[in-house]
Amino acid sequence: MGRTVPTYRMYLESILDRWMDYRRALREKDRDLFDEVVNRARQHASAASYCAHLDPVETAFLSIFLEMQREIAELKAKLAVAPP
Repeated sequence: MGRTVPTYRMYLESILDRWMDYRRALREKDRDLFDEVVNRARQHASAASYCAHLDPVETAFLSIFLEMQREIAELKAKLAVAPP
């Protein structure tokens, strides 16, 4: 029998598909950044699937923010170590 409830990954891909018109309207240099941001949401699909009570868009944004925060922390650590 088939699944009656779509998986989070299916929800995520449908959300990302809805955002493709926006992507196409971006400049080429911004499309690369957009793709990078979208891939950050995909990286945390497994963790997001455990939060069935949340809106899939919320978990997509949480995943993106988590990856951005990780990058900020890494940059801060590099700046703290680098000599002035």
